[in-house]
This record gives sequence, structure tokens and C-alpha cells, in this order.
Amino acid sequence: MRGPEATPERPATPAGPATRADSSRIRSRRRVAVAVLAGVAVLGVGAGAVPRPPSLSTETTGDPALIERVRDGLPAGAHDRLAVAVVDGDEVTRAEFGTATGPGAAEFEIGSVTKTITASLYALALQRGEVQRDSTLGETLGVTGDAASITLEQLATQHGGLPRLPADLSFTGRVLLANLTGADPYTDDVETLVDRASRSTVDDQHPYAYSNFGMALLGQALAAAADTPWEQLVADRVAEPLGLVDTYAPGDPEGLRPGAPTGVTAAGRHADAWTLHAYGPAGGVRSTLDDMLTYTVAQRDERAPGGIATEPLVEAGDGGGEIGWAWQTTPGEGDAGPVTWHNGMTGGYASFVGFDRDADRAVVVLSSSAVSLDDLAFALLEDAS
Repeated sequence: MRGPEATPERPATPAGPATRADSSRIRSRRRVAVAVLAGVAVLGVGAGAVPRPPSLSTETTGDPALIERVRDGLPAGAHDRLAVAVVDGDEVTRAEFGTATGPGAAEFEIGSVTKTITASLYALALQRGEVQRDSTLGETLGVTGDAASITLEQLATQHGGLPRLPADLSFTGRVLLANLTGADPYTDDVETLVDRASRSTVDDQHPYAYSNFGMALLGQALAAAADTPWEQLVADRVAEPLGLVDTYAPGDPEGLRPGAPTGVTAAGRHADAWTLHAYGPAGGVRSTLDDMLTYTVAQRDERAPGGIATEPLVEAGDGGGEIGWAWQTTPGEGDAGPVTWHNGMTGGYASFVGFDRDADRAVVVLSSSAVSLDDLAFALLEDAS
């Protein structure tokens, strides 16, 4: 689930047509983007090239101007099916490339955008009194060793002191193999996840450090506190209240719905479905453009379950960004307001959701290939009107 992958600054690789007035800020954002994509890379972009990678579907529906805007803003790489929505106030403009037919065909893996759902579950668990901000991994999951004292609040704000992924040779080998095959490297069960945490070295300074490992532990801690599988918490506490009928966490391959599609790597190679098992809270949700549109607008309008997670709490990195519970907030350029966002990537998909409350705008971008579209998404947020 390659991350926003999460960085406090929006990545600023040259994919969108928008110009930038402040070159130093661009360089800073690019440095952050490199860090973000490094973490995402270990979450699985296939390494090999194929003779004929897919090209962006010529079957389109939606607003002609937005379709052209999206087509012009795409970066290089394999592209296939793509779904984009731009919201200005109550007005929604869509652009879709590729016809999704049959049960489940409209699904996308949303990767690390899943972390924002886990953040909502954390907020709701606090409201219910199931956990406290200072509840620890030792108390909730039985983690031992250095990681036992990490609090759920530290995990939610990406200050847990854990590495991005477990520093374990067997896990690393699985990731490297996944890079070649497109397989899902996240096959640990909860017991193994806890064991890896118990053997992990923790940075006792607890700096901001984006960690899929930490977010997986947060989600499983919430599940333990509620005595309910994390996948069911997603359904009961977020999807059902918002009417997200096509948003779900499969948990493992057996949990995939009939017709669940798969995507392609950046080079155009087939990627298996990524269900992530115990790491689901960090990136295992599947959804559609309609559902992610509903979800993102509800966050913008402060009516989503656990929506307090979007409020920035602490600094995230050295670029002026902040983080709430999983959600990143980046200062706006010029007179623009701050943008609250998260992106994601799996072996075969890329995603972005974001909004600017001051401008009453929101953007959702979902792609069936593992090519980052963050610059396009930010450009659409900036020029939506």
C-alpha cells in the first residue's frame, strides 16, 4: 500500500500542468515525495517491464473538459482504468476512463487511503470509551519489548517510533519477491504481526515517521478493544453509516467479492489482489468512485463518523505540513487554504482523496495501475471552480 503514501507535504513531481511560484517549496515537496515513494515502493511496485503495457482506456464517460484535463495531466507509465471526481460546493464533475462491467468491476484498491478509515475508527473508539489516547500496544494487543509502551495516539499521528515495515529478513524477502511477481507480500496473521512488533527496535525519540507497520497495529488494537474484527468495524462503523455499499475490507483473498478486479504495476505487469491480512488497517480497503466521493465530501463537510481525525494535531516533517489522525494537512499556496489529504498505492492501484474546506472543494482519483497521480489530484484541487 504504498503510502501517501504519507508525507506531510504533497508530492510535487512534474505530472500536473499547474505552475509553481515558489521553487524552494517545490524542491521541498519533491524531497518529501521521494521519501513517500520509497516507503510505497516496498509496498509493492512490480519491477519487470512487459512488451506491451496497457494504455489509458479510450472508452470515456463524464465531463469532456475534465476528461481532457485529466488526459493531459497524466504522468508517464502504464495506465488503464481511471476514475476522477472533482467537487465544487455541491457540484460534482466526473471523468472515467474504461467501462466497468459486471459485479464488482468498478472496485479499486484504495491502498493507504485506508489509513484514514482506521483513523475514523480510532476516533470512534475514543468516543465509545473502548480505548484511551494513552492506551498502549502492551495493554491492547499484548505486545512486549520496546514497542509495548507505544500509545495508540502515537500510532495514529505516525509518531510511534516504529519502522515503515518490520525489519525482518523473512518479511523483506517476501517484499522483494512481490516486487517481481506482483503478489501480495502482506500475508501475516495478527499473531505474527504482534510477534514482529514485540521484536522491533523503537526510536525512543518518536519523531514523525510514516509507518504502515504502526497503522496496522493501531487497527488491530482497535479490533481487540472492541472484540470485533477490524474488517467488521469498517463495515459497521464507517461504511454502513455513510451508505458506502461497495466499500469493504476483504481481509484475505477469500473475502474478495465476486468479480473483484486486479490492476497492473507501473511497468504494466499484472498484480494480484492485495488484501493485506493483518496489515489491512494500513491499506486493505476496496471501494468505488461513488463511495469515495461520498466519503471524501462527508469528511470535508465534517459529518463523517470519526471526522475529528482530519483536524491537524502535530507537525509532520520539516515542510510545514501537519498530521491529525492519519490525515495529512498541507499549507495552501498563495491565498489558497490548507489541503487535507491522503494518497495510497498497492501493487496494482493508486489513489488520492483530498479536500480544501476553505474553498469547499474535494477531489478523488482512483487508478487501476500503480502510478502516482498525486500531482494531477493537487492540480485539480487548485483549479477546480
